[in-house]
Amino acid sequence: MSSLAPKRVLLAGLFHETHTFLEEVTDRSQFATRRGAELLDTAGDGSPMGGAVEIARERGWQLLPAMDLRATPTGIVERAVLDEFTQSLDETIAAALQDGPIDGVLLILHGAMVCQGCLDVEGEVVRHVRTRLGEQVPIAGVLDLHGNITPEFAAATQAFVAYRENPHADACEASRDGARLLDRLMRESLVARTLFAAPSIVWPPPGTGTAFEPMSLLEARARQFERDHPEFLCVNVFAGFAYADTPWTGVSFTLSTIGDEATAQAALDELCQLAWLHRTRGNVIGAPLGEVLDEIRRSSTGPIVVAEPSDNIGGGGPGDGTALLSAFIAAGFERAILALNDPHAVQVLAAHAPGDRVTLDLGGRGSRLSAGPVRLEVELIRTGPGLFRLEDPHSHLASMCGDQFDMGPCAVVRHGGVTVLLTSNKTAPFDLGQWRSQGIIPEEQFVIAVKAAVAHRKVYDPIASRHLTVETPGPCASDLRSFPFRHLRRPIYPLDGAL
Repeated sequence: MSSLAPKRVLLAGLFHETHTFLEEVTDRSQFATRRGAELLDTAGDGSPMGGAVEIARERGWQLLPAMDLRATPTGIVERAVLDEFTQSLDETIAAALQDGPIDGVLLILHGAMVCQGCLDVEGEVVRHVRTRLGEQVPIAGVLDLHGNITPEFAAATQAFVAYRENPHADACEASRDGARLLDRLMRESLVARTLFAAPSIVWPPPGTGTAFEPMSLLEARARQFERDHPEFLCVNVFAGFAYADTPWTGVSFTLSTIGDEATAQAALDELCQLAWLHRTRGNVIGAPLGEVLDEIRRSSTGPIVVAEPSDNIGGGGPGDGTALLSAFIAAGFERAILALNDPHAVQVLAAHAPGDRVTLDLGGRGSRLSAGPVRLEVELIRTGPGLFRLEDPHSHLASMCGDQFDMGPCAVVRHGGVTVLLTSNKTAPFDLGQWRSQGIIPEEQFVIAVKAAVAHRKVYDPIASRHLTVETPGPCASDLRSFPFRHLRRPIYPLDGAL
């Protein structure tokens, strides 16, 4: 084939952040699916897949699209999902090779997916591709900053780029960067190697925001390495996802280089040392509920944003914990809003008209670790569809779904001064369009509860008078010592004291 012929690139995506301590199993029906040419329709939607397609068109590649599967963070994934995905890769590769060689592979992955019988899904995917295409074809792409990266994954790949920001405002651009690196590898016939290093640290999600130390320090040093060393294609900082019980859960670093491995390893060692020096800063635990309520009572200006990481929807939480609902009602707060994922309540309310007063049990069914349902008499304000277009095309939610999201049928109810948005699909609170689409203006509220750790801050910080983080019971609690890890390497901070 002529060197001027378009580069033929296999394209696929598999995206799930797996909370292995949840009781539920995530089955195939929970994954949104694109096949073949449908992957190409994502161009311009702000998603990582869309960004990859845009660069492919810019560089004149011939894309060989296989499959894209993605789901909201939940429990361990059934094995059939991985099997179907690898089968799609096999079929696409076999068909493509009939017409000529495959020059590169571009994968849109998360990095913290676990399925039945496989603790390293992303590693299994790249190993699978390697067995089909050999050692010479470069494999590149994009990974979430919260990936739990393994040495095996790193060794099998050439140029994966991790998001640099949390909240993930740069997910689409990071994917474009991964595609650009793949293009360079193919055009210049470069041989790149990816090195891996990991300190013995695991941080809860509230400690992984890149606007704050220690992540801000690590990201700054990684970018400095890239500026100082042209042979470093990319230096990645992975905060890890603490609620996945795997051997390599936690903080890690990868470095793709076309230069000397000893120089690259020295850079990784320095990053490990920097993370260890600041390890306590990443072990962030919220304030007790009573203390947070007192802070709200002493405030006179809103909106006050109260983050509840223990029910973090973006981390796999069910999104129906009722601790803050009960607390807001008991405190008599006015102009307080929160969202609960409760499809049963939405279904019951669908038979009623606005203005009706209905007594029903709200929330509290998604996790045995959370407070149970709350029985309330509520006034129904409205019901309707939950599809909304994202107001911020660079919000964390865009990295998961593109430019729109469907909450499913919704209902808005009120009890006293507390307004509750009830959804049928778990909806991470990463875009203010969630509220406005249901007739709720977030800027006009006094208290806003969000079931998140960090990712909400890009859209909420600009409207918040202050931000508080509360620790409540739930499956995404920040005290990691409360989780029964079995596979995680030990000793590791903070589970094993000061080490």
